[in-house]
Parts: sequence; C-alpha cells; structure tokens
Amino acid sequence: MAERELKKRKSTKLNRKEWVAGYLFLLPNLIGFLIFTAIPVVMGLVISLTDYSGFGKLNFIGIQNYIKMFHDSNFTIALKNNFFYTITTVPLTILFSLLLALMLNRKLYGGGFFKTIYFFPNLTSMVAVGCVWLQLFQVKNGPVNQLLMSFGVENPPKWFWGTSTAMISIVIVVVWKQAGYYMIMFLGGLKSIPSHLYESAKIDGATAFKTFRYITWPMLSPTTFMVTILTFIASFQVFDIINVTTEGGPGRETSVLVMRVYQEAFRYGKMGYASSIGYFLFLIVFLLTIIQWRAQKKWVNDDI
Repeated sequence: MAERELKKRKSTKLNRKEWVAGYLFLLPNLIGFLIFTAIPVVMGLVISLTDYSGFGKLNFIGIQNYIKMFHDSNFTIALKNNFFYTITTVPLTILFSLLLALMLNRKLYGGGFFKTIYFFPNLTSMVAVGCVWLQLFQVKNGPVNQLLMSFGVENPPKWFWGTSTAMISIVIVVVWKQAGYYMIMFLGGLKSIPSHLYESAKIDGATAFKTFRYITWPMLSPTTFMVTILTFIASFQVFDIINVTTEGGPGRETSVLVMRVYQEAFRYGKMGYASSIGYFLFLIVFLLTIIQWRAQKKWVNDDI
C-alpha cells in the first residue's frame, strides 16, 4: 500500500510538472493574443459606443453610431458595392481555380511549369499587382486597350477610370491573382478521389460530363466548401487593391466597407464611427459563415 501511494504521489507530481510546463510554453502566445487581439477587440467594441476621435475622452453615446450607419449614403453604397464584389469574385474564383485544377490534374507535358506559372501571382503582393494592372489598363497607352483598338474597337473600356467598369476591373485582377492559390487546394482534392471510381464509370460507359457531375463534383464538395468560406471572408476584407488602383472611385463606385472604416478613422478622425462599421462588418461575415456551415450538411459529401 505504501509503495502504491508513493507511486501515485510521484505520478501526480510528474503530471503537475508536465501541466505547468505545457502552460508555460503556451504563455507567450497567450500573452500576445491578449495584447494584440483580445484587448483590442474589446476596446474596439467600447469605442464603437462612443464619439471618440482619436484624442481626448471617450464620450458614451450608446448605439448612435450604429443608427447613423443606415442614414449614411457613403455606408449604404459601400455595403452594396461589397455585396456585388462578393457575389462576383467568389463564384468566378471557384470556377477558374477549378478549371485550372481539372486541366493540370491530367498528365500534361510541362504540368509542373504551368502550376508554377498559375500560382506565381499569389506570391506577389497585392500592391505590386495593382501597380502593374494600372499600367496594363491605361486608357490611352495601355497594352490592353492598344490590343483592343488593333482589333477595331474604337472606344475601348476606361477600366479603373470608368464608373461602369471600375469594379469589374478590380474583380478581374483579384480573380487572376487568387485563382492559382485555390487551384492548389482543388488539385489536392482531386488527388484524394479514389481512382477505382473513375475506372468503374469508364467501364459503365459514362461520359466525361456525367463522370464530373456524379463523381468529381460530389467528391470535391469538402474542398469546394472550404474554398467558398475562404474566398467569402476574403471578399469582405478587400482593401489594398482598391486603395492602390481607384481609392474608392470614380465617385463612390468602388468604395467598400473596409475602405469606409479606413477613411472614417484616419481621414476624418471618427474612430467611434469607424469601429461601429468594423463591428457591423464582423457581424455580416459571422452570420453568413454560420449559415454556410449549417448548409454544408445538405451538399457536402464527407464520405471520402
């Protein structure tokens, strides 16, 4: 009995030391999380309930900033633009990245080279990408419009400088940049599909379209779901490409929510109002992500 109690004590001391050692290893990360994430999040919520301008005292005004948003045309236009940007970039990114993955999944000569080429834009910063595409889309001397005029187009698009084409131009650039990244995800999903399913479909005489519809697409649903979530969240965080190319213009055609947060906070000094827009943006992303997580049960196939 004495030996058993001694062993239990030693075991308890050892477990306690391991427990303490584990939390000590986690402590630096926990401190960083508290300082740079948790405390700023709480302070941001507090500031959103005030008229804080960046200096002076916090004057509590309740939910007045949140009420003000829906009477602010700059906010409502930015919200509409953001939703338009989301419903265009998300499906287009999924479509082009999936097409690239399907093409490169075949045994093609130089497949590794093309994978590198398609993935390369993702390695470049969005600021550099924006500067390059500004030159490509120049109205008079840009290579794109020069090419269009050589084919007989008398009035080529104004791209970033046109009210009807500015947002479309941003969508083109963003899809071009991020398609290669999600292509890699789809390639991973395609590699995980059991080959015997394709062999069975071939024996049964299934066409390429039916093979894709009844085998490839259902088996890719977990990857598609993950790509949808990531592109959706990224679409509401867009800022850098717009700030570099159009700065929210022409007029307010490309103004989005994050742009409004930046302008209200650092251009107009309305930190409280900017914080309220930021938390409203968080609420949108949170609710729509929850809806997507709930909806995945109906179309995501986990039996892989």
